[in-house]
Amino acid sequence: MKNTKILATLGLACSIFLAACGGADGNTSAKTSEGLSGNVAGDGSSTVAPIMEAIVEEYAQAEKDVKVSVGVSGTGGGFEKFIAGSTDFSNASRPIKDEEKAKLEEAGVDYTELKIANDGLTIVVNKENDWVDSLTVEDLTKMWTEDGTTKKWSDINPSWPDEEIVFYSPGTDSGTYDYFNEVVLEDADLVKSATLSEDDNVLVTGIKGDKNAIGFFGFAYYESNKDALNAVLIDGVQPNAETIESGEYTPFSRPLYVYVSNAALKEKEEVRNFMEYVIDNSADMADAVGYVRLPAADYDAAREQLKAVK
Repeated sequence: MKNTKILATLGLACSIFLAACGGADGNTSAKTSEGLSGNVAGDGSSTVAPIMEAIVEEYAQAEKDVKVSVGVSGTGGGFEKFIAGSTDFSNASRPIKDEEKAKLEEAGVDYTELKIANDGLTIVVNKENDWVDSLTVEDLTKMWTEDGTTKKWSDINPSWPDEEIVFYSPGTDSGTYDYFNEVVLEDADLVKSATLSEDDNVLVTGIKGDKNAIGFFGFAYYESNKDALNAVLIDGVQPNAETIESGEYTPFSRPLYVYVSNAALKEKEEVRNFMEYVIDNSADMADAVGYVRLPAADYDAAREQLKAVK
């Protein structure tokens, strides 16, 4: 279940979006399609969820007879449903894997990959942690890799407390887990003591509750909880909209994706209409919920991708 902080953020995002697009009367500028109805189903990344859930809420006002449902089973879990044909689109915080591509091909599912925003995977610690300010990728590798030892803060820096580190990580179905595994662990095992969850709000709650905790998730979840969490600089670089957009926040700046079934685009007018709405509104909604919009040219390219599926 989403915690009240995230729901409040989405509510604020929607209010901002309404004001920006429709003025004081609260009417959005979205195109409506007379007589359009049906159901659209999606699933996937919890990182993408803040953007997608806010868009769905706004879309419901534009197209009252189209029902859009979006699950949050993680990027990998979302692709499993997409492969099985039970969803029209799949949200992802990483590019699709070769083995997932092969399974989609075997299942006869053609798809289109759409980028909708940029994110910065954010390393966070408890607000009472007054010793960690900046870490290197090498520090993170040493800290998070399972090597049979009990990890302590003093192992990373002798001046830090001689206390055990408490780890919180996205679950193995999460694209954020996969991304961290690739750039930090390099396919080594994650520390066995870590608490894993596909729900980023579980991670937020755990880190808030323990002075020795550290974890990671998408930038929007940090933005929604920065009064209770500290973001750790990576090689001295603070995660923010500017460093994420420029790529300076490396290696944790990354795109967020939606994968949509080409068959659904061709056969279900409501799916095409919703995907066009997603592309038209992702930039503003990314800003509103705490992610980073793409360059305008990227959204123009996505519109052309949708048009090409006939």
